[in-house]
Amino acid sequence: MISPVTPARGDAYITLLGRSTWALVNAYHAVLREKGLRPERVAIVTEEPYAEDASTAAEALRIVSRRYGFSPAVDVEVLPEADFVRAGQTIRSLAEDFIRQGFDVAIDITSGRKVTVAGALIAVSVAELDLRHIYYLAMKSTDDVAKPYLMIPHQIQQIRDIMEDAGAARP
Repeated sequence: MISPVTPARGDAYITLLGRSTWALVNAYHAVLREKGLRPERVAIVTEEPYAEDASTAAEALRIVSRRYGFSPAVDVEVLPEADFVRAGQTIRSLAEDFIRQGFDVAIDITSGRKVTVAGALIAVSVAELDLRHIYYLAMKSTDDVAKPYLMIPHQIQQIRDIMEDAGAARP
């Protein structure tokens, strides 16, 4: 008897927008280029003071995605400023919904403000959600990095997967 084939799961990507739209877009570009991720769904989570930059970030992610031959659905969630609890609840809810829909979930914390990042990571940890990746674009220098990913010297940047680095990543 032949075992039934499990259909391949798609990816969902949650990214946190803080002060730097370039950081968000460049981390996304690095994940696509270096890690091969091709998310079907993208959620940008930001706080009210940065909400006006979210539409620019969303369009930039669409442009970068098209360069790699795919077009994810991109949504934006706006949070009140510096609301640790609400940030955690929102991001946990997004991750739970994506997982329930059968997606493997990645979160990018590169551009997020500390309160949003902390709220997100604590909430998904307490809920014991099965996140596949937590990405962070590490920069050895922040001088002259407000430009496209491919224009920044490769040797000063590295996309890190915290789950992978901690030995917690699953295939």
